[in-house]
Amino acid sequence: MINSTYTIFNNELSLYLKSLGLFIVLMLGFKIFNSVILKKLSHIVNKTKISFDDALIDIVNSIKPSFYIYLSFYLSTKMLNFPFFLDKILDIILLIWIVTQVMVAVQILINYFAAKVINTDDPGEKAAIDLLTKAIKFALWVVAILFILSNLNVNITSFVAGLGIGGVAIAFAIQNILSDLFGSFAIYFDKPFVVGDYIVFGDQKGTVEKIGIKTTRLRSLFGEEIVVSNKDLTSSIVQNFRKMKERRVVFNFGVTYDTPTEKLREIPQIIKKIIEEFEIARLDRVHFKKFSDFSLDFEVSYYLSTPDYNKYMDVQQEINLKIMDVFNEKKIEFAFPTQTIYSKQ
Repeated sequence: MINSTYTIFNNELSLYLKSLGLFIVLMLGFKIFNSVILKKLSHIVNKTKISFDDALIDIVNSIKPSFYIYLSFYLSTKMLNFPFFLDKILDIILLIWIVTQVMVAVQILINYFAAKVINTDDPGEKAAIDLLTKAIKFALWVVAILFILSNLNVNITSFVAGLGIGGVAIAFAIQNILSDLFGSFAIYFDKPFVVGDYIVFGDQKGTVEKIGIKTTRLRSLFGEEIVVSNKDLTSSIVQNFRKMKERRVVFNFGVTYDTPTEKLREIPQIIKKIIEEFEIARLDRVHFKKFSDFSLDFEVSYYLSTPDYNKYMDVQQEINLKIMDVFNEKKIEFAFPTQTIYSKQ
């Protein structure tokens, strides 16, 4: 018969047996939880319409059997008397493992909320969200490592101060890159424009083709590519013509001074009739505006129910041609710069 009072490393044999029994019980408990309860929960979650509980299940599934084995071993050894350094090693391993598991859980939640933010198939937006989530994860890992070092009685004050000074130096060195990076975040989240929009800022204009991390690329009406830093875009006044519900058009023309008054009065009605022929056009006003040096000037204002620039040019072209046809028919002459020279005989 084995003597239960037999001592090994300052622990009676009976304690080892109790510790082994507790280890087996804990392992069975974790096994039941993992294979029975968790499977039932997963089955229930799959039937719900809420996606957040799926993330919680993913968190639980991320805990590997090796963690359960070590946790069971750690708890079962607490009834034994081990040397201080050995207890400390076991504590450190458990701390690192728990912090790692917490970080994995946090990353799963970050990915879940990032997926909720992305509601389009825009690859640029996905890239920005991915970059932002990676930056958050990196910062959290730094905090986790500092937490572990602090619990290992490592003096992290000077280390954190060094990180702060180094961070400031790096920030000054790459401030332009960071400005463009944060500019890209502002564009992706605030959405002043998206790919396909026709925008004007400063003396540049074009259709947005790509929104990158550092620059945005436009295609001008002449065909060349315009590359603009995101910092410049977010710090400028941007006109987005894609978001116009309707386009206001103003144009002028002049007729000669010898045009009879009755024909001058007739011109607004002529213009009104021409513009009303277009379903997408709505006349605002037509006025005899002023007396110029060589002409009697009229100003026309109308609205188009489309922001499309090409469509606007098509309509304006037809309006111009119809005006010329009617004016030729009614003998109304367009003005052009002329000079009359009188000579004394």
